[in-house]
Amino acid sequence: MFSSEAPVLTKSERTRAQIREVALRSFRERGYDGTTIRLIAQEAGVSVGTTNYHFASKNQLVQELYLDVQQAHRDAAEPMLAASDDLVERLRIVYSSGLDQLEPYHAFAPEFLSAAVSPRSPINPLSEESAPALAIIEGLFRDAVDGSTDRLPDDFRDRLPHAFVLAHLLLALFWVYDRSPDRRRTRALLDRGLRLLKLALPLTRLPLLRAPLREMLDLVADVRS
Repeated sequence: MFSSEAPVLTKSERTRAQIREVALRSFRERGYDGTTIRLIAQEAGVSVGTTNYHFASKNQLVQELYLDVQQAHRDAAEPMLAASDDLVERLRIVYSSGLDQLEPYHAFAPEFLSAAVSPRSPINPLSEESAPALAIIEGLFRDAVDGSTDRLPDDFRDRLPHAFVLAHLLLALFWVYDRSPDRRRTRALLDRGLRLLKLALPLTRLPLLRAPLREMLDLVADVRS
């Protein structure tokens, strides 16, 4: 018989969870620049040394933020994906719910972008450190493709999620610079992109066009590698 009670955390685990919670709240309220290890330690009621013991740097806590945002993204998208088997609509759900989860951070998004833009930055979205959060996003796009009834060649079904992840990152970059009310320009760009995709998807079934389309997906894979 299984117990429904939550596991009892050790003192160390509770301290780590408290530091993480304080850091995520600070990132939402103060942004990247306004959040420091010293401030996190103070608000968590622990020493700087204790904070550094659990999280070696502020950027490690940013990775916790990435995971938190993408786990919320997955939790929001999955119930809605169950309501549709149309590929374009399923992609709309994944992209839109992803933007929804980013929205609370828009005021501070340029700070995070500035810290992440270097290829050597550990919080670059394509860095090795960011791989767990990116894997959640790719899993959502793979679910969107695999759960659709659209007729696609098998190799396209396998490769398309990689392309959709890259498009997600580019859409997020556009969102950072979007100052329109409620990010309407970003939403309009997404709508236009999905309309074009709906027109393009049938082309994957045409033998004459499969080779150049596969080459385009290979280029995407090279960018991701």
